[in-house]
Amino acid sequence: MPEYAAIVITPVKNSLETFLHSARAVAASDVNVQHIIFDDFSDDATLEALQHYQTSIGYELVQLSQLTSSPSPNYNLVLEIAQQRALADRLPLIIVESDVIIKKDTFSSMLHALHARPFTGMIGAVTIDQQGVINFPYVKFTKLDGDIVKTDRSLSFCCTLLTYNLLTSIDFRKLDPEKNWYDVYISRKSIEAGFENYIMLQTSVYHKPHSSRSWKHLKYTNPIKYYFLKYWKGLDRI
Repeated sequence: MPEYAAIVITPVKNSLETFLHSARAVAASDVNVQHIIFDDFSDDATLEALQHYQTSIGYELVQLSQLTSSPSPNYNLVLEIAQQRALADRLPLIIVESDVIIKKDTFSSMLHALHARPFTGMIGAVTIDQQGVINFPYVKFTKLDGDIVKTDRSLSFCCTLLTYNLLTSIDFRKLDPEKNWYDVYISRKSIEAGFENYIMLQTSVYHKPHSSRSWKHLKYTNPIKYYFLKYWKGLDRI
């Protein structure tokens, strides 16, 4: 059985083309990782493709439809299963969203930063667009200087490492099932538990925002409709 440096998870909801780029980039990493794909009720064509590419790209596929009847998104269940896997193997957990493409040395840079900072809870790689400009959700860090910067602001799960020590301190089985996303909550819990969170400004990943949930683009094109869906329909709860 191969030795892994980390458990890497990617939740998938359709968005097949972007996911394939993302998964192949993880497979090409310069460190050996266990990559687990969580299919969150994708359409039949996407699920068939996920099964087809499983061996050639090299990832483990977990079909949430076999574990729950709860409709997508099921991020709480993804995090719960991933935490148990990481704790069992005593490894850090790295979350890579399906709309993110890492570089060959992304994971090794994150792990190197972790080893130099023993009190770390979370480390996030900054996200950029095709022009190399910092984009959503990390525009808030644009004015920061340095390589690796400690932050009290929330880290997104675009490409973020959760340390083994942090995973032993927060029980993801107790995540609020009424919420959709947990990056803000876990970022805060990390600091409350006495850990330090970092954003890596020189370790960047390409991010194509909202590729699996296109309705979220309305925030920029039709904000009235976006906030109607967000608050009235109860979508995107954090």
